[in-house]
Parts: sequence; C-alpha cells; structure tokens
Amino acid sequence: MGARDALDDVVFDAGGLAAAAREYAFSPRDFERVRRLIYTRAGISLNDSKQNMVYSRLSRRLRATGASDFPEYLDRIESDAVFAATEEQEFVNALTTNLTAFFREAHHFPVLAAFLEARARVPLRIWCAAAATGEEPYSIAMTMLDALGPTPNARLLATDIDTNVLAQARRGVYRIDAVRVCGDVRMKRHFLRGTGQNEGLARVRQDIERLVEFAQLNLLEAGWDAQRKFADPLDAVFIRNVMIYFDKATQRRILERIAGVLRPGGLLFVGHSENFTDSRTLFTLRGKTVYERV
Repeated sequence: MGARDALDDVVFDAGGLAAAAREYAFSPRDFERVRRLIYTRAGISLNDSKQNMVYSRLSRRLRATGASDFPEYLDRIESDAVFAATEEQEFVNALTTNLTAFFREAHHFPVLAAFLEARARVPLRIWCAAAATGEEPYSIAMTMLDALGPTPNARLLATDIDTNVLAQARRGVYRIDAVRVCGDVRMKRHFLRGTGQNEGLARVRQDIERLVEFAQLNLLEAGWDAQRKFADPLDAVFIRNVMIYFDKATQRRILERIAGVLRPGGLLFVGHSENFTDSRTLFTLRGKTVYERV
C-alpha cells in the first residue's frame, strides 16, 4: 500500500491534524465554546487556525483534571463554581502565549533611556503590561539603572494574566544562553552566574529585583487602574505584542484605559506588528512603534 493509499481513510480536522490520532474528540462546537470562553475571560480572539494549538494545550488540562472529554471539562468551568475557582485560571494560562526575550525589539530601549534621562529629577512610574517570564520587565529595569544610576527614583510594575509565568518571573533565573543577548557589560553588572548545580544559569541581581513589583492582572478586569497602584499618572507603558490577540473593539477599550493612567507626554511602547495610528485622539506616533500620550 502506498503512502497516498494509507491516508485515504484518515479524517483530518480543519487544522490539519489527524482526528484519529487524538486522545480526545474535539469537535467544531467544542472549539467554538473554547473561543467564546477565552474571549469573555481574557479578551483573546482565537481564529480558526488555532484549533490544533487549543487542542494540544487543553488536552493536558483534561488529563490533569480527570475530565473524560471536552464537553465535560467546559461544562465544569461554566457551571461548577468550586472547579472553576481554580481551573478557570489554569484554562487562561494554557491559552496565553508568552514568547519573550531580553531586549526584544531593541530599538525601544535607547528611546526609553533618553526619556528617563530627561526626567531624572522627578519620580518615574513605568508599567510593563505583559511581563511573561520576566525578560521584558528586567530589560526595562536594567535600562532604568543604566540611565538613572544605582538608586533611581523610579518604580516598575510588571503584570500578566498568566500566574504560572509570573512565578517564573519572580524567580529571576534564566539560562546563560538566554542572557547573553544582554551583552557582556550588562551580564557582569546585572546578573550572578550560577555555580555547581546551577552551572549554566544566571540570576538577576537584587538591585534589579528591587525595582520590579510583579502582580497578576487581567486587562479586561473592571477598575484595574484604581486597583493596581496607579494613583499617580504613569510615565511610560510597555504593552508589546499583546493587542494582536484582541479584536478592534477590545483594543480600543484598553487603549482608552491606558490613556487614562498615562500622563500627557508619556510614552506607549507597542509591538512591531501593532499600529494604533487610528487612535490619534489618544496617542501620536513618536517613533518606530512608540507613541506619545496626547
């Protein structure tokens, strides 16, 4: 039997994965339920191409919870308050994407450094709205120290919806290979190299850790500007490669809320594929993926 003949009886789903190879049945109706749930809870808009990703990530949660199939798992999230109290966050964690790296989108950091230096005599407040595993907020903190000196009058709040990645971020421990992008000078100044059992790892120094406060935050959560220590207007906000997961209406709502906590002249740093020039009443383009609060 040839390869083509062997595939004749195999049914593929819309994402291209052989349905017969799956541990659990995963119907279009199941996918639509997942899509609705993650949109209402986290604002994430999943397109049809994400079906395999959804199956792969949530099938692990079915195993972990002992659910026999997707309908049972989703029913319990929607109607079992005790189950949902813990599993709803795991559901969100499973479906969020946390691609990050030190000094990713490197063109932002000289802009930030110049901005900080020009305001060195006043208290500075920065928010990193997608902390992931910590590389981005620690890159911001290194820039703050390099620009303002060893005791900056500055504070950095780093938030994420995913509680698992926040736990990793708080540890501040990374593979040496991941840290090398910071350069030799920053590695020596801002990291401690592991020895013995920790060989091949590096940990951020305490002066970096002290600058960063981590907190869990859902950008759709009502009243987050009042609840998350934003009493003083912010000077800069990093929300990079986050808005691509939201539809236009959700993007607009979040931009309006950011504008409400960012002082006039403050900077908004966004991802390389994000463009908000249609929000001219809120922000004006200052440079490559950098906006200024009107």
